[in-house]
Parts: sequence; C-alpha cells; structure tokens
Amino acid sequence: MESAASGLPVVRFNILGSLEGWHGERRLRLGSPTQERVLVTLLLEPGRMVPMTRLVAAAWDDEPPQTAGHQIRKAVAALRTRIPGGSSLIVTDGAGYRAVPVDDQLDLHEFTRRSQEARQAVAAGQTAEAVGHLRACLDLWRGPVMAGTGGAVISAASAALEERHMAVAEQYFELQLELGQSGELIGPLRELITAHPLRETLRGRLMLALYRAGRQAEALEEFGRVRELLVEELGIDPGAELTRLYEAILRDSPEVAPRVPQSVADRAALLVPAPLDRPSETDPAPCTLPYDLPDFTGRDAELARLLEVGRDPAGGSTRIVGVDGMGGSGKTALAVHAAHLLAPDYPDGQLFVDLRGFSPGEKAQEPSVVLHSLLRTLGVPDDRIPDDLERRTTLWRTVSAQRKLLLLLDNAADVAQVRPLLPASEDCLAILTGRVRMLELDCAEWLSLGLLSADDSTTLLTRMLGVDRTAAEPQAVDHLARLCCGLPLALRITTARLRNRPRWTVQYLVDRLADETRRLRELSAGERSVEATLRLSYQAMEEDQRAAFRLLGLHPGSAIDAHSAAALLGTDVHDAEDLLEQLLDAHLLEMHEAGLYGIHDLVRTYAMSVREAEDDEEGAVGRLVSYYTLAADHACDVLFPGRERFGDPSEWVASELPRLDGDDQALRWFDREHEALLGVVAQAGAQGLHRSAALLARDMLFYLDLRGHYEEFRVVGRIGVDACRQIGDQTLLGVSLGNLAVAHWWLGDFQDGIATAQEALELASANDRRGEAMCTDVLGLLHGALGNFEEARRYLDQGIALHRELGTPRAEAQALTNLSTVETWAGHYAEAARYAARATELNRRLGERSNEISSLTWLALAHLGTGEDERARACLAQALELCDESRKPANVAFALAHWARVCQRLGEVRSAVEHAERALDLVSTEGTALRQASVVNVVGLVHLHRGAPDRAMELHRHAHELASRLGYRFETARALHGMAAAAQVLGDEPTARQHRQAAEALYDAMEVTEAGRCL
Repeated sequence: MESAASGLPVVRFNILGSLEGWHGERRLRLGSPTQERVLVTLLLEPGRMVPMTRLVAAAWDDEPPQTAGHQIRKAVAALRTRIPGGSSLIVTDGAGYRAVPVDDQLDLHEFTRRSQEARQAVAAGQTAEAVGHLRACLDLWRGPVMAGTGGAVISAASAALEERHMAVAEQYFELQLELGQSGELIGPLRELITAHPLRETLRGRLMLALYRAGRQAEALEEFGRVRELLVEELGIDPGAELTRLYEAILRDSPEVAPRVPQSVADRAALLVPAPLDRPSETDPAPCTLPYDLPDFTGRDAELARLLEVGRDPAGGSTRIVGVDGMGGSGKTALAVHAAHLLAPDYPDGQLFVDLRGFSPGEKAQEPSVVLHSLLRTLGVPDDRIPDDLERRTTLWRTVSAQRKLLLLLDNAADVAQVRPLLPASEDCLAILTGRVRMLELDCAEWLSLGLLSADDSTTLLTRMLGVDRTAAEPQAVDHLARLCCGLPLALRITTARLRNRPRWTVQYLVDRLADETRRLRELSAGERSVEATLRLSYQAMEEDQRAAFRLLGLHPGSAIDAHSAAALLGTDVHDAEDLLEQLLDAHLLEMHEAGLYGIHDLVRTYAMSVREAEDDEEGAVGRLVSYYTLAADHACDVLFPGRERFGDPSEWVASELPRLDGDDQALRWFDREHEALLGVVAQAGAQGLHRSAALLARDMLFYLDLRGHYEEFRVVGRIGVDACRQIGDQTLLGVSLGNLAVAHWWLGDFQDGIATAQEALELASANDRRGEAMCTDVLGLLHGALGNFEEARRYLDQGIALHRELGTPRAEAQALTNLSTVETWAGHYAEAARYAARATELNRRLGERSNEISSLTWLALAHLGTGEDERARACLAQALELCDESRKPANVAFALAHWARVCQRLGEVRSAVEHAERALDLVSTEGTALRQASVVNVVGLVHLHRGAPDRAMELHRHAHELASRLGYRFETARALHGMAAAAQVLGDEPTARQHRQAAEALYDAMEVTEAGRCL
C-alpha cells in the first residue's frame, strides 16, 4: 500500500482478527506478546489517551509485575523503533499514550467510516449503496481481536466490536432482502448462525430468505429449531418479533412477501393491529419529568453512555439502562438530566415514576398502580384499563409499542416491581435507578455511580454557592468538598445550609463538620439528611449483615479484603466474602478492584454511630491486630527471608492468611494494606496490645524502608519504641531504637539519631552483640553525615569486626557500603573502592538486590574519583539494571544522577541531560531532603559542565539550602563549591571567591583530601 500523496509505502494495521502490521508489501515484526497487546490496546482507542493503568491491565490482566510501568514504557519505546514513523504514531499524552493513525492506516477506522456511510445511505433511501458499504465492512472482519488471545481487557473490547460486526451483518442481510435477494443469502446466513446460534434477528433473516426462496417448510422448521435451543439453553421462548414473523410465514401473509420496502421489525409490527389511536400530532406529548438541575456537575462518562444508548438506532428490543449507587450519590439527578437531553428523541412522551423503593416512611409502589397511572398519562380511558396486573401489563406493552417513549423508573426496589413496567417496543428507552443492581433483568446495561472527584465536588460547590463566595475562601471550599467525600447529597445539603445562613462563612461550617461525632447531624437540611438516607439501606438488611456492617466500621483501611474482614468479624474467609458482597449490593461498600472493598468515610461514621452493646468491639480489634501481625510476618518471610525474628507467631489467634507465592505477591500485599497497617499498628498501641504493636511495627519498617516512606517509618518506629518500653523487652527495645535512629538519619535529624542510637547501644552492650553491631553502624553513618569522618570510621570498623565475628554477612555488607561512603566523602577513593567491592560481592552472593544497588553505586563513585570512568559506567549500568523506581526510589535517583555524570564525562551529552532531569523528577517526588541535597548537587554539576551556569547556580543554591538546614556538612561544602564554579563562569568573581572560601573551610574541617575536592 502506498500513500496517494507521496507514492511512498505507508504503514497499515489490521486488528479486526489476528494482529497484522504492514509497511507497503512488507509485514512488520511487532515484537513480544506484551508489545502486541500494548499496540492493540492503543489502536482500539485511536486518538484517545489510554492511561498507564489500562495498558498494564491489558498486558498482564490481574497479575502485573512490580515493574509493570517501566516495562510498558520499554514496550512503547520498542514499538516506536520497530514501526516506521512510530514516534508520530504513538505519542505520549499526560499519564498515558495515544495512537494517532490516519484513516488509511487502520482497518477499524475504515470499518467505522463504512458503517457510518451505510447509515447515511439508508437514511437517504440509497439501499444499494448502503449494501456496498456494509459488504466492505464484512470483508474487513477476520475474527476476534488478536484471535481471542489478548487477555481480559482486549477481549472485552473485542466483544463490543463483535456486537458492531453482528449489527452490520444483520443490517446487510435485511437490506439485501429488501432488494429482492433471497436464495443466495441462505448459505452465508447459516454460517453466521452456526457461530451465533442464539441471535434471533439472524434467525429471522434466514427464515425470511428461505420463505422468499420458496422454502416455506424449511423456514417454519428453522423457527422450531431456535425455539428448542432457546428453551434448552436459556429457559425462554422466542421473542415477540420472531414469533410474529413465524405466524406471518405460516399464514402466507402479504407483509412477508418479497420486495416489501420495510424492515423486518416494521413488517412484524403490522401483524398486530393497534388497539388504540395514536395521539394527534397537534396534542402536546406528555412529560412528567422533574425539573433538571441547572448546576448539574460531573458524571461525564455515565452521561455520555446514557445519551449514546438513548440515541442509538433501534436494535430490535427495548433499550434498558440502569443506574445504581449508594443513597445520595446523585442517581436521580443524572437520570433526569439525561432524560431532558434525550427528550427530542422521544417525541411521544417522557414519563417519570417514583417507585419509592427506598423512601423514608413510604411503601414501595405496586406495579399495578403504576401501570394504571402510566396508561392514564398516555390518554387511555379508565374504562379501557383492566383490573388485573397481567392484562394491564399486556395493554401497557401494546400501547407503548406504538410510541417512541422515554420511561424513567426512579428509586426502584427490585425486579418484581420493575419488570411489568418495561415497554416492549424497540423505539422506547427505559432508564432505571435504584440502590441495588438487578442482575435478573436480562439485556439491561448497568452504570454504577461512585463518588464525585475532588474537582467535580469543588465545581459543584462553586456553582451552588456562587463564584464570589467560593473565591473568597478557596481552601475552606476544598476542605468542605473533602469532608463531604464526593457524595452529592452531602454537598447539596451543606450548600443549602450556607445559603440559608448568609452570615456563616464556609470555614465556620467546615469547623462544625470537623467533629466526626456530630458530622451526620450537621449534614441535614429540611427533609433531606445523609443519616436518614443511610438508615434506609441499613434497615433493609438482615441482622447478620447489620452486625457485620457495624464491625467493619472499625477497619482502618481504605481497602478491605476477605481475609482481614474474616478476622474482624470472627468468621471464615468465604462467609466474610459473602457478607462483603451483600454490603456491596446494598451500596454500603464500594469495590476498588476484584476482591477489595472500600467504605465511604460518611458511611463509616454512620456505622460507628449505630454500634450496639452486644458488638464485641474489643475482641474484633484484637482479632484484626493478630491477623495483621501474622500476615505482615508472613509477607516479610517472603520478602526479607534473612531478617532476625522476634516472638512466636503461635502466640496470636490463628487466622486464615492470604497466599503469597513470591516477592511480587508479598510486595503487592504490603502496597495494598499500607494504609490499613498504619491504622492497625496505631490501634494496637492505643489499646494496650503492646507486643503486637512492637512486632508489627518492626515488620512494617522493612516495607517502609523498601518504598522510601521515611516520614511514616519514623512514626511507626516511635510506636514500636513506646510499645517495647511498655512490655520491658530490652532486646526488642534496642532493635526498635536502632531502627528509629535510621529514620532520623534519612530525615536529616542527625543529632536526634545519635542520641537514639547511643541509647540503643547502651542497652545492647550488656547482652546483645548483634544489636551492638547494628548501633555502631548507624552511629558511623550519622557521624559521617555531620562530617566527623574519623569518628565515623571508628564506629564502622568496630561494627564490621562484630559482624564478621557473629557471622552476619548481610549486615557486614551494609556496614562496608557505609564505610565506602565515608571514605568517598573524605576523598580516599582507593579504600572506598575496596570496601564497596567487598560489599557488592557479599550482596550478590546473598541475593540482596536493593543493597547491591547501593554498593555498586558507591563503587562507581570511587572509580569516578580515581578517573576510571569506564569502570564507573559498568558499575552504574549493573546498578540501574537492578533498579526498580518503586523500590527505594531515592537511591534510584542517586544512581541515575551519577549515570548522567558518567555519560557527560564520556561525551554523551544528550543522554546525560535526560537522565539528570529524570533523577531530579524522581527525587523531588520520592526523596527526603537528605537525598535531594545529594542528587540536586550532582545534577547541578551536569548543567555546569554542559554550559548552563544559571541553571547550575539555581540547583546548587537549592542543595545548599537543604544541606545546611540539615547540618549535612559534606553536601553543604559540595553545594558551595558548585556555586563558586557557576559564579566564576558567570563572571561574578567576588561571589565565586566567597563561596570557594566557605567550601574550603568546610573541606579543611572535615580533612577532605585534594582529590576529594574536585567537582
């Protein structure tokens, strides 16, 4: 294939079947299965940004690797290389990527264009032209996307495309029949029916083709076959349309004779005479919709889908869309807003019925009563309306079949209430709202409403309160939106109160809502109340569900799984999962992802407000703490197998633990339970469960260190220390104090760290040699940061000797890396290289990937100091190959910054700048001030040597501010040195001299060698 404009070969992708990529006549090799899935996912949504999360889900379904984001970026880079013009085809867009193929490059584009042209031709009465377009669409179809091997995300998209394909096929055969074709359609129709045996529309086309080909008996037999199949497979009879067609063929009705210029559905409809006259076109169509909210906000995706379904061409049956969600989530507002926008598409009436399924003090409406009201609204006299439900339903379906109606059934209770009310015509649209999703309602599409986003919540408050009032207190408005948790009812109640109290400021109401014990009372206005709305859902549940709901309010996490719920509720995992699902159906819980449930803050507050005396809250919290202590211990066994253990897990109540088969699963568990663990360890400390608090805190610190969450590390470390003091376990207290000292190091509180480590050392010196060794290591690192290099060496040498004596190679490797760090700062590069090389050897032998990254990085710095740039490059390349930006990201940024420095020294200028900026981005978002000072200094040097002294000065000033505030003497000196060099290049000699002298004074005080002072 060649470009019409240039005559050059163009790239063409075919995704309607197995994936094909062509460059002219040459088929492209598109790479690994992951790369193919990423490409197909992008091409399925041409021109739209596909977020990274969706690409990860498409590539690995529910089990992505920890490095999924990194691998997606690598896959995109590889595709851009493999595909001619790939950089312009796949572009980065915000938090994801976007494919931008032109029309001729993608079969899906051509399929969509041809089907649109077919619809336009039909509307213009150009049947033969429409058939040509539809035939072209069918020729493009080669089967399911990626031949059905693309995983769950791609399969779901493929299923939607299959529906479009079938709609095209059905319309193609319908138009062919209208053009007088019959016998030649039988074979292709039978092939499609073999693949889709339950599609009644196709069966109808085949029956009509057989009848018009003079094979009436076979047409009638075809109906018998599909009836048997439907009864056997689904337990239902054929639909009304197919049945009417069968009866027409049986009677040789003129409506099914060849070349009737009407659709099959229209012909079948003629077989049932209209029992009532249609209303006059001069009469106004009935409209009983409530008023539309002028400040309706958000719900863009759900509204777009409602409008899309409502405006789609008739597809042979009533269109039914359900909107479910918790009380107060704005279901009615969305449905009414959509109904007003769709009103012109349903000229025969827009009808609203409040079914009162969940209305305070009211009984749900009976279907018979509702049908009477609907029929009267459409002009049916009382004397024509039957008394019994069955005949009223039949009359309603007959009347609605002759009209284009929009029916909004609001606040539905259950399927039994709704089913008789649904119209039977393909020209009608039924929109349902309810708190419970009605899965028994066949062919209904359901949209679940969650909470409004923070931006939409703020926008809604602004629209309701006015720009002037919200602009005067923007922070208070944001806080109010957060307190309302994105629940539209809560947002509307708060604004109603503020409008009714013009002297109240927004901050005043925020202060009133801040008290959680009175928040629900504050969220009421007139007859509207969040508490009353939640109470209806609560009271509708069985007692065991209510009891579970009350206890789940004690769970501190935003994500609740069946295992932690089982521990909290005192049940097994299967029973807990059943209860969680029942609460989800009642919309008192949300589902974050499969198997993970969340509880809205206002719902949690309500759960706590309805606690009863018989709820064993103390026992429930005790079980939850025991579960998390055991589960965290189990996860640490997988992730950190060499750690020293304290305590016997059999001391705690036995719980069913999640299955963690490897590092990735264990780390995902920690990531998912991160928030809950923080809450549980605090609960354990507050409720006197001190041993559990101490041991859980220690296990959490391993994870928090891995992820670089050092503020939380210190908070949890202090809980652990306090718990150890309570139980009087001196050995565990020494370990906990040592961990807290490490937190102080990372956060730059060096003096606090030294005091804490000294206390730990005094405890350990009596009878804990391992604790003593650990404390001397930490003291060495802390003194090194303060520039006390001689003191640091003394402690670290002592620690290394103790580790060798005790046979603890993992701790020895860490101490050697720390000693290499100190010697690098001091400018003793040969010694630094020797220590780092030994540490790397030990780490590699032990499989300590994270520690190996650190020792390799410091080995590279030692080689840089001796001018061995290629050896430094090799070490950093090995370190970066081991890196994962989600594990100790600040250390990854440190390695990237020095990689940029090496690239620059070897002449790779562009690569140096790219890696330097990536290091800066990473450390700015994930690093502590300690690590930021180091990385910013290195990046400043990169910019200095590339001829950007202004940028270098800016960075070194920032590093100086950070380092001097912490008392981080070496990086303070480094920043002053960099500022001096930048000032000199800028021609500011006095400033350069001032900074150089300050740097030299610090170097002298730390006894840094001349070699160590080189930038």
